[in-house]
Amino acid sequence: MSTAGKVIKCKAAVLWEPKKPFSIEEVEVDPPKAHEVRIKILATGICRSDDHVVSGALIMPFPIIIGHEAAGVVESVGEGVTSVKPGDKVIPLFVPQCGECSTCLSTKGNLCCKNDISSASGFMPDGTTRFTCKGKAVHHFVGTSTFTEYTVVHETAVAKIAAAAPLEKVCLVGCGFSTGYGAAVQTAKVERGSTCAVFGLGGVGLSVVMGCKAAGASRIIAVDINKDKFAKAKELGATDCVNPKDFTKPIHEVLMEMTGLGVDYSFEVIGHTETMAAALASVHYNYGVSVIVGVPPAAEKISFDPMLLFSGRTWKGSVFGGWKSKDAVPKLVADFMEKKFVLDPLITHTLPFLKINEGFELLRTGKSIRSVLVF
Repeated sequence: MSTAGKVIKCKAAVLWEPKKPFSIEEVEVDPPKAHEVRIKILATGICRSDDHVVSGALIMPFPIIIGHEAAGVVESVGEGVTSVKPGDKVIPLFVPQCGECSTCLSTKGNLCCKNDISSASGFMPDGTTRFTCKGKAVHHFVGTSTFTEYTVVHETAVAKIAAAAPLEKVCLVGCGFSTGYGAAVQTAKVERGSTCAVFGLGGVGLSVVMGCKAAGASRIIAVDINKDKFAKAKELGATDCVNPKDFTKPIHEVLMEMTGLGVDYSFEVIGHTETMAAALASVHYNYGVSVIVGVPPAAEKISFDPMLLFSGRTWKGSVFGGWKSKDAVPKLVADFMEKKFVLDPLITHTLPFLKINEGFELLRTGKSIRSVLVF
């Protein structure tokens, strides 16, 4: 029996307030309106950015269904949708691509003006929600909300992918892999023979390592306070691994000593202001490029010596690896299918969706790189 045009009742992990566990609830998911798509989620990754919402570091309205790194199948579409149809395998896009705004029309950026990252409204583009639980409206998260059996996204925030793609792996293309890999090859444009430092070796940081290696970097220095991550970093391309706890001097001084005048490129993939400043200070004084990839905590400010920039360094940010999402995601999935890169080493745990709280505990204790929840 078709569910198109009807409200679907399904299980979802609802956050009623910050700093509390997820509550598995029955929610009602409205049918898609014009230019919207309802997706049956089949696999979703647990990303550090999701935990920032739980901890309160990322300010969002509550109650909310978070999650933004996923893959699924189109259940139904609203009026006017042309890019996907029911039955298509898709990846929701937390950075949409409307194709019409100044950013989408420019070759210089990828953060579509229709995104909900900067405004954090928690609503669909029309200012309403498609989720209800216990009679209460439940907010969306960055236009995706994937910790639910069914979600609704705008057509600009979904990409059709290869029918043969394994969803429990390519869901990482929805955020973690693409964000890290793209920060190296797309945002920084790492050149062959260059030196790089990667601060933070979670799923995104390791994807940066993979991007630096793919770009032909001659030296990739992996920096983390958890030495258990070093073996995986070396497996994926790191040439050196450094634990700041092993030194009494600041980590940027250690990297300067290791490289002479600093690395060509550095990447902060943690989301801490002190490591952002350290990553900037660790690049070459004149032409080094430092890229902020980790989500900065809300309300925190950063202070640094402006001479670091005056001498010629470049400081950049990178959202979703600089990729124009709707164009790039199908190509990245195709590249994975053609074995141009691997995703398996990034996935350390595959858990049933109902064990979502266990998956977040693995993240917080540093025992996982990427946990994927399957429905």
